[in-house]
Amino acid sequence: MSIDLSTSRFEQPVSAEAQPVSAETAAAPDPHARSVTSRHPHDDAPDSAGDFARLAGLADGPERDAVRDELAKAWLPMAHRIAGRFRDRGENIEDLRQVAAVGLVKAIDRFDPSRGAFESYAVPTITGEVKRHFRDRMWALRVPRRVQELRNKVRIARRDLTMNPGAPEPTTAEIAAHAGLTEDEVGAGMEAMESFSTLSLDAELSSTDDNYSLADTLGDLDSSYDRVVDREAAKEGLRRLPERERNILYMRFFEDMTQNRIADQLGISQMHVSRLITRSCARVRDEALGAQARSGRGDTDGRKGAA
Repeated sequence: MSIDLSTSRFEQPVSAEAQPVSAETAAAPDPHARSVTSRHPHDDAPDSAGDFARLAGLADGPERDAVRDELAKAWLPMAHRIAGRFRDRGENIEDLRQVAAVGLVKAIDRFDPSRGAFESYAVPTITGEVKRHFRDRMWALRVPRRVQELRNKVRIARRDLTMNPGAPEPTTAEIAAHAGLTEDEVGAGMEAMESFSTLSLDAELSSTDDNYSLADTLGDLDSSYDRVVDREAAKEGLRRLPERERNILYMRFFEDMTQNRIADQLGISQMHVSRLITRSCARVRDEALGAQARSGRGDTDGRKGAA
């Protein structure tokens, strides 16, 4: 079953243009006059109590779906009117109308005719659906519900405190006292007020000729930090190596000498130099990893002892 929610106006009988009439003409019955359905205070609120009573008595099936469709079409202009209250808030009006239409369908499905007029039930239901759309869909980043609620409380408190003309900007303490919040909560709410939408990394920070963007202020990963950790881990193992092996590693990795050149300088074979480098590096690596493992066990033992 599908409901056509594209109708934007409730069809009404076209009446002739009003003309002045005499008292006698007004009192006389018009045999060609058509009965007009009584309406609620709003022009887009049709009198559909009979249809809702009929809908409540129908079981699931084609007949019930047809009555439900007619009710949705009749009340759709009201849903569009409610959606119009939220225009110019960063969302397309057609999308807002679709959200309001979803709220209307929910209201029709949940309405109990014995509880009163449908309009009294549908208006808060549709309004709540649109507000949930803004709360859940319009934030560029996912913000916790608690922070969203703080934002709304702070916004309302600021509006109340600045309502009088010439009123100064309220302080954090004044907003907290008015809204019943702590100053930290007010700070979180004010930050959320400025974080409804994100800023592009390509946005320019100023109008100068430098053309600096937000991305230019962000730092890059520095690989030197990892190198410092590795050097500190290998330092103790290097100290324990024999002097000749330390010299070989220094010449190879700090002076960038080839193995043949090192062999000529020390009077040994290139193969021997290669074996010494391999053995020294393995020893330093094993000691560094062993020290890290022992440090990890020490932290674990310390936590166990504290527990």
